Amino acid sequence: MMARFALAAPKIFDGEEWHEDSALLVADGSVQAVVPRAELAAGTPVEEHDGMLVPGFVDLQVNGGGGVMLNDRQDAEAIRTICAAHARFGTTALLPTLITDRPEVTGRAIEAGVAAARERVPGFAGLHLEGPHLSLARKGAHDPGLIRPMTQTGQDLLLKARSRLPALLTTIAPESVSPSQVSALAAAGIVVSLGHSDTTYETALAYAEAGATVATHLFNAMSQIGNREPGLAGAAIGSGKLWAGLIADGVHVHPTTIDIALRAKSGPAKIFLVTDAMSTIGTDMTSFTLNGRTIRRENGRLTLEGGTLAGADLDMISAVRLVQREVGVSLGEALRMASLYPAQALGVDDRHGRLRRGSRADVVCLSAGLDVRKVWIEGEPAFEAG
Repeated sequence: MMARFALAAPKIFDGEEWHEDSALLVADGSVQAVVPRAELAAGTPVEEHDGMLVPGFVDLQVNGGGGVMLNDRQDAEAIRTICAAHARFGTTALLPTLITDRPEVTGRAIEAGVAAARERVPGFAGLHLEGPHLSLARKGAHDPGLIRPMTQTGQDLLLKARSRLPALLTTIAPESVSPSQVSALAAAGIVVSLGHSDTTYETALAYAEAGATVATHLFNAMSQIGNREPGLAGAAIGSGKLWAGLIADGVHVHPTTIDIALRAKSGPAKIFLVTDAMSTIGTDMTSFTLNGRTIRRENGRLTLEGGTLAGADLDMISAVRLVQREVGVSLGEALRMASLYPAQALGVDDRHGRLRRGSRADVVCLSAGLDVRKVWIEGEPAFEAG
């Protein structure tokens, strides 16, 4: 017999609509239905909550958390630590992200992801390989000595990895990867994202035609919108063909710029939130190293010695608060930007990003002030505020 229970709250957001004074029915880790509280069957175990129940957040770019960076530790336990660190902030599915590194490190990260999937690490949804096939002109915090073109060996590594992982997203630049390589990756089910690139608008569109579907951290480390050349930023916003991740910390992108981008974004592909979080999340760390370089944490910023931004000191609920409070996005849309839209961009919205029949019971209980009170992953408690 199925383990069946209900979570009740004054408000439930199912990813598309709000329900008042309702209950979320859960069985064997999946959502069964959202029903009026008064219609619950007699004898159903009910867990009552104040505030609101919303879909768990989906983060497609997480470099680290809990004091751990994937670039420093490539094993299933490191992934478990990262996922647990972000669960307390409402993230119930994430892609641990490896930035540009040596081939052997990439190989170990893939093996760690395979092991995490086999062990069913709560919150692990696949991997994001951000690089090494990027542009030196827009390298950001990536080590220029490790950036390299995609070879047949590099392509084959990704194709094999995709067959062993639940999901794989890779950030590439047209300067280092050919359209035919993008097509081969996309045909294998790899989500190809354009980023760390100085490419032109027309080239970005050509790569979208070849199979790229996402743009990595909109406005950061990419060619910008100009009066005669819209750049990659313009392609991500104006073409309607690319989903776009956005670091909403008020540091990487100004709230007014976020507002302009949201108003201008066309087509079915949307802008979604990412944290680009580093190992500092869930800790009181003041500095750490990445590829042998020191990154300092100060006033919500992570920077290399020269001042270059190096990832973000950001969790997902903070990003939700920023776009809702400082950009003026409705709460429902802010929640979709953190859950439904990234799930759609990754192609996993059949199980993530909504609370509807058949979805995973990945649920976050939020207070009226948008504080995370409790988190469930596949119906199992993953975090509860003290």
